[in-house]
Amino acid sequence: MFTGIVTAVGRVSKADPQGDGMRLRIEAGTLGMEDVVLGDSIAIQGVCHTVVAMDARGFEVDTSRATLSVTTGLEAGREVNLEKSLRLADRLGGHLMQGHVDGVGKVTVFEDVGGSWRLEIEAPPELARYIAKKGSVAIDGVSLTVNSIEDCRFEINVIPHTRSVTTFRNLAPGAPVNVEVDMVARYLERLSLAGSGERA
Repeated sequence: MFTGIVTAVGRVSKADPQGDGMRLRIEAGTLGMEDVVLGDSIAIQGVCHTVVAMDARGFEVDTSRATLSVTTGLEAGREVNLEKSLRLADRLGGHLMQGHVDGVGKVTVFEDVGGSWRLEIEAPPELARYIAKKGSVAIDGVSLTVNSIEDCRFEINVIPHTRSVTTFRNLAPGAPVNVEVDMVARYLERLSLAGSGERA
């Protein structure tokens, strides 16, 4: 589990084909590696991965074709948001996330509105129904609050601090982003369908 509070920006230094997926080498930046052990979970650009090799400067993970087919931003050379998995004693500063990206959205607007940034994203139609005004959503692993939504487009306010300490500093209209919807919405839909006799 994760909270969507990014603790460091790293970089994908290598992306080598392995079987039907990839072995990624992540330069950890300011992410402390002293308490990381093999098998730990780390979210990379919002995608949960398992550490399979590590040293003082970074770590390696394996990612599958299935994961690559529904995510973006894991290419060699890309900066990536990093977050270690949540511990029971940690503060929950964002919202509960699984690191299971649901799909790729597209930035339609990212503009300075004086003191903050207005971010508008077009979500895949199959995900838009899970996004609600004042609800939570994760974009590239960052926990955010939805200000408004119309059809498949939703709007978020990004404070300067968040932009400066995440890969959001690289965002521009047209950029693809990883979207993870609030897990509560999915469970509510499943329960609703179960009660009606339909199948999800």
